[in-house]
Amino acid sequence: MKSLTRYLTMNIPSKMAFKNITPEVDAAIRASGVQEGLVLVNSMHITSSVFINDNERGLHHDFGKWLEELAPFNPGPNHYHHNRTGEDNADAHLKRQVMGREVVCAITNGQLDFGPWEQIFYGEFDGHRSKRVLVKVIGE
Repeated sequence: MKSLTRYLTMNIPSKMAFKNITPEVDAAIRASGVQEGLVLVNSMHITSSVFINDNERGLHHDFGKWLEELAPFNPGPNHYHHNRTGEDNADAHLKRQVMGREVVCAITNGQLDFGPWEQIFYGEFDGHRSKRVLVKVIGE
C-alpha cells in the first residue's frame, strides 16, 4: 500500500472565510501515485473546519451569515462560558462543530471521485494566524 502525508498551512487574514483547497488535495493525490484508495483531509485546529460543498460565492456568503446567526461572535464572558477562560473565540468552536472536522474522499483512477459540483473547502472561524490541514492519501 502507498501513502502520503502533506500539511497545508492556512493563513486567513479575516476572522471567518472559506477557501477551496481541492487543487492542493488533487496535487497530493497525484504526488502519492495512488490510483485506488482514500484521502483524509482534516483541520488540525478546533476553530476551523474541512467540508465538501459547491464552489459558489453566494452559498459561501449564506454559510457565513447562517453560522453567525447560530453562534454570533461575542467576546464577552457573560455570553459564552468558554470566554471566561480568557479566550474570545467560543463562537468559532461552535461554528466548527456545525461544519465538521474532516472529510474522507474516494480516489478512483488517480482522481477524486466526486459528483459534478463537489469541492473541498477549509472553513476558518477564528483567523489572523497560521493553522494546518492534514492531507493523508492511502491506497494502491
